[in-house]
Amino acid sequence: MSDGVAVAIKRSVSFTVNDLEVSVPEGFTILQACRSQGIDIPTLCYLEVLTPVNTCRLCMVEVQGSRTLVPSCSRKVEPGMIVRTESERVAASRKMVLELLASSVDMSIASDELTHWMNLYQVDKERFGPLAEPTPLGERHTQHSGQHIGDDGTRAATVYKPVKVDNEQYVRDYSRCVLCYRCVEACGTDAQNTFAISLGGRGFAAHITTEFDVTLPESACVYCGNCVAVCPTGALMFKSEHDMRLNSTWDTSKQTVTRTVCPYCGVGCNLEIHEQDNRIVKVTSPLDHDVTKGMLCVKGRFGFEFVQ
Repeated sequence: MSDGVAVAIKRSVSFTVNDLEVSVPEGFTILQACRSQGIDIPTLCYLEVLTPVNTCRLCMVEVQGSRTLVPSCSRKVEPGMIVRTESERVAASRKMVLELLASSVDMSIASDELTHWMNLYQVDKERFGPLAEPTPLGERHTQHSGQHIGDDGTRAATVYKPVKVDNEQYVRDYSRCVLCYRCVEACGTDAQNTFAISLGGRGFAAHITTEFDVTLPESACVYCGNCVAVCPTGALMFKSEHDMRLNSTWDTSKQTVTRTVCPYCGVGCNLEIHEQDNRIVKVTSPLDHDVTKGMLCVKGRFGFEFVQ
């Protein structure tokens, strides 16, 4: 009790990870506990500012006494728990997940972190054969659960579809989508509460879509771009970046990033201005800022054209 204000004190929970005895505050997940000790665990669908949804299964770890591997991003630490983050079983699982993703999705411009894990686990992108020919536009999304039929087994089915360019803010390239669900969470209760996008289809036909698969201008989208900010593979991208990549002029080595405060209102959102060749090419926001937590409105993220 301090000055009449009750202070909640969390108990410590002790457990063992990789033969190391660790104590963390009660309520910590295995992932939080491991990162607090400098133990890195690969993640894809997880982002610290979003609610864990357990979709990618990349952060799985081995817990003694558990029949299956468990997702470290959502499994809470328990007293006496014994965890292994890099056992042979765990490594095989992560390698398989990454190879299945890489066999059907274009991962060529995925985040540096994801590329690091693919190299670490020696992911063979063609383990299941070279990519098959893309299906006709729209065919994969009209299939019902269980209707997906593979070919002769010598090629890997692909989720390829043409890039959707229907506005001047950002593009959707679902050939790069790994269904991490981050964009859906950011558009929903975790940030924007717009609910303009969701998951459609089942099985291999599952895909991110707007209501009734309409174009973005016809949907509930307010162009905050928070879905773009959390995408780890480039499936959602600033149109400015997309156009520059098409022209082979996008070069992060020539870019500088300047942190500043958004001038549009008094909330105090922090911006990261990405500049190349004396032009603003995109605007992001730092995850560690206690006001924005990486999220912005349409003005903060896209309202920079007047500067050019």
